[in-house]
Formats: sequence, C-alpha cells, structure tokens
Amino acid sequence: MTGSKASDWHASGEGRQRGPLIVTEDEGLLDDLLRLCAAAGAMPEVAHGLPARKESWDAAPLVLVGDDCASRMSRTARREGVVVVGKDPDDPGIWRRALGLGARNVALLPDGEGWLVDRIADAVEGAGEPALTVGVIGGSGGAGASTLACALALGAARAGRRTMLIDGDPLGGGIDVMLGGESAEGLRWPAFADSRGRLAGRALEEALPELHALRVLSWDRGDCTAVPPDAMRAVLGAARRRGGVVVVDLPRRVDEPAVEVLEQLDLGLLVVPSELRAVAAAHRIASVVRMLLGDLRVVARGPFATGLDGQEIARLLGLPLAGELPPEPGLSEALAAGRPPGGGERGPLARFSAGFWADALAEGGGVSA
Repeated sequence: MTGSKASDWHASGEGRQRGPLIVTEDEGLLDDLLRLCAAAGAMPEVAHGLPARKESWDAAPLVLVGDDCASRMSRTARREGVVVVGKDPDDPGIWRRALGLGARNVALLPDGEGWLVDRIADAVEGAGEPALTVGVIGGSGGAGASTLACALALGAARAGRRTMLIDGDPLGGGIDVMLGGESAEGLRWPAFADSRGRLAGRALEEALPELHALRVLSWDRGDCTAVPPDAMRAVLGAARRRGGVVVVDLPRRVDEPAVEVLEQLDLGLLVVPSELRAVAAAHRIASVVRMLLGDLRVVARGPFATGLDGQEIARLLGLPLAGELPPEPGLSEALAAGRPPGGGERGPLARFSAGFWADALAEGGGVSA
C-alpha cells in the first residue's frame, strides 16, 4: 500500500480514539506494524512481551500479536479482535499458535499489509453504518445543483446528522464561497491530490473547515483543477466510513473522478429547470449517469412553464421524481451577503431538504448520526 500525506495526520489529543495494542519483541516486525498503524491514522500502544496492564489488553479496539509472542500468550484471557502477525508464509505453525491464543485472524506480511491497514482503521474508527451518500448534478448549465447541494448539507446538519459536503466540481469556483467560508481555516482539495489507498476518516474530518455545523471539502482559488481518480476514491471512502450523511456536488461532465463518486453514491439527484432545452440537456446527462448509478431521481426546479411541471419532466426523462423546488425568494441577495442557501428553517430550499432527508433516511433504515 502507498500511504498518502493526508493519512499520516492523527486526530487531536482531545477526544482521540484508543489505538490498537501491539505485542511483540521483534524490532523489525514492530517497525512494520508502527508504519501500518500510521497509514491507518492510528496511535498504538506497544507492549514488549506480555502487556504490562490487563486493562490494555481488554480495552484496546484491536490487538496485534507478533508470532514471536503468540505461544507465550496462550493462557491470556480470550477476547475478540486479536490478530497474529508473522512474516513466514511457509510456517503452518502460525495458525496453530493463533488458535491457541483464540485469534480468529492471521496476517502475513508483506502480502497482508493492505488487509491489516483496513482492519486497523476499521477498529479505531469504528466500522459502523456507512454514510448515506447523495450526489447532486445539474441537468443543464445554471440548474442550481451547487445551491441544492449546500441546502441539503445544511438541512442534514440541522437535523443533527454528522454531515460532510464535498465539492466534486473543480470548475465551480469553490463551494466554500457559497457557504461564506472561503477564508475559513482548513484544508482544500489540493492537499489531498496525492492521496492513495486508505485515508483515515477521522483525520480527514478534522482537517477540513467546519462551516455551519458541517465539514466542507472545497476547491481553493489556486491552479489545481483536478485530482486523480485514486484520490477521489480515497477521500470519498474515508468520508463515508465516518457515517452520517455525505453530500457531493458533481460536475456535469462525467470524467474519471466523477465516475469514482458515482460508483459510491447511494442515490443521485438530477436538478432540471422547467425548460424544454434543459430537459433535453438533462436527458443526455441522465443516459450517462444511469450506467453507473442505479438510483437517480429528478428535482424539478421552478418557475414551472405551462404543461412542464415536475411530473412531466420526470416522465420525459424516465426517472422518478424526488420533488419540485420552487424559486427561492431573495436567494441572490442572501448569497451576496454571505448567507448560505437553505441556511434558515423556512423557504423552499429548507422545506425541500427537510422533506428529502425525512424520506431518504427512512428508506435507508435510519442511517447513524
């Protein structure tokens, strides 16, 4: 596995999760395990030989026992989450020693490094329910997809959900501007452009600006206008593992990074203004997106032309209707004043967001906060 710059960040001391316990006297193996913990964003406790404290053994979310110590620990109290780690694939005795310790898993390095990094990260972060992940894409130019993405993220945060808003459109000018947070401290997309493999979800979350009770990953105003598909995959995977809700503002052009997003979405919203030309443009985008995303729904944006309401737009596109979105009074003035779209509890955007999340979260079986 190739670690990323971002994956070396650790959570702040306040509220830090307990890390795995490493038990080994093999210095070479210890170096390998410390490196893998760093790649997973975990801060381990190390015991040379037997753990000095019983509570360390009991409380660690994961215990990594070097094969050099496995036999001596056969009388240690049984517990879940023990992995015996070795380096000799030709030694069948490691499985017998793991069984004597009550360990259900064996990791053989270096081939098992990727699996072990994922196992460490899952244990430290808590492998709970993944985030409900929603993508918003404009059916035509100026459809208002970014506006709706912001409103949805704000609505989820207002409902008490852990929420992350990801700007997937490098040419959109930065979604943090729409939230009035272009000068907020925190990292933007260029800092994650070299990310590969497993990215620690907690580290990602804590590195991003916090705006209006949600975390935001935006583009900056620099020269970086794209990230590789691997980086998009790593970042979105880390965001989803934190649970709650993830909203992604997608570009209309379905390029390789956008494909990575579409493959991880639970559902997509196609924003279509009530205009025949917009419907025609949306038909082309929908035909591409539906090849990658099974659940794509229409959000019909008003004002509505005669005979072209939400039901008719959805029928023409052959997609289910997520809802109609009337014009938002004073939206331009609010944005110019630095007030985010849908930031209040009233207005069409806020009402649409509240209704959407009530239905979507119920469909998802109550995604964890």
